[in-house]
Amino acid sequence: MRIFHITTQAVVETVELPACMPEHGFVWMAFARREFEVLQQAIQTTLEHMCGAQIVDLHVSDVLNNQLPSHYDYTSDYHLMVFRRLAAGQTESDLSRPGAILHRSREKGGPPVLHRIDTSPVAFVVFDRVVVTVHPTDCAVRDSFAARLLHTAQSSLNQQANRMPMSPPDLMLRVISQMVDGYLNLRRELTRQLDHWQTELINPNTRFNNWSALLDARLSLHHLDEICEDQRAAIQDWIDALDAVSEPHAEHVRSFELLKVRSRDVLEHIERVVHHVRRLEQSAETAVQMHFNAQSNRTNDIMRTLTVLTAIFLPLNLITGFFGMNFENFPILHDAQGLWWTLVSMGLLAVVLVVFFWRKRYLGRSS
Repeated sequence: MRIFHITTQAVVETVELPACMPEHGFVWMAFARREFEVLQQAIQTTLEHMCGAQIVDLHVSDVLNNQLPSHYDYTSDYHLMVFRRLAAGQTESDLSRPGAILHRSREKGGPPVLHRIDTSPVAFVVFDRVVVTVHPTDCAVRDSFAARLLHTAQSSLNQQANRMPMSPPDLMLRVISQMVDGYLNLRRELTRQLDHWQTELINPNTRFNNWSALLDARLSLHHLDEICEDQRAAIQDWIDALDAVSEPHAEHVRSFELLKVRSRDVLEHIERVVHHVRRLEQSAETAVQMHFNAQSNRTNDIMRTLTVLTAIFLPLNLITGFFGMNFENFPILHDAQGLWWTLVSMGLLAVVLVVFFWRKRYLGRSS
């Protein structure tokens, strides 16, 4: 559990639930999923005192659901955003020690980059001046963003004005943007891995045997595409909700516009990931088709060469068969030079056929 009181001038971290709403700024309460499950009664009481509202039971179930896809929902008191980030989806903690890791997910087969395509939901419950986030047990995004937030608070006051979150929705979008950056980094690693496989698939001098890993990669890319589609739909619903808001007060116009700009920026990053993942899927499919086409061409080359060799030796077999017939009177058979004339004729015939087929490009690999 990490509690932050955030203003434009400072960030103060505490380890206890706040008793009342501070006069300025807003409060960020970050919990691990099992922590939220254990402390939900105390959290609901705190939200009732600070915001005059609690999280409804259905949304509490959504927050605690480890398999929930990315989506957006709202009530008259708060907004709920569930966003899946790259994390070990099976990592949990002991109920008696909600902050400690109990076990990790088992290692999967295939290249290491495929192990990273595992997600876990992060829930954002956004009130007017309070944001509650529920993370996986060992959430690196939460700790990284908190460290950056504390570092920003220690910088000069001139820099704080532009770099500090101005509201709970602003903080939510900043954290989501950091999650999306993880997907942007992942796509580069996936590109390198698939480029390596494509090189092996197309290279005629190598024999590709890693079909199970390639199949796992294609399934993982399809799964990643579905995840990003859910993320895009959730952010689009959030943007539509912002567009439906009536005109804010004059003093909040600029912050509201910045919020919409940041929302569109997050949506654009997600769309870039979706576009890139689909392009990788198409590239993998194209590489597989090119591999089988190359194998088919190689087989055709081999069969053409064997056919030509058969055509070359066929008349030679005919000649040897002709001389193998048992006749009493065979003119050339008893000639002292007959053997050499026959060998020269057969060699000449073979050379002529080889030159003929070579000129017709029946011998040699196709370019």
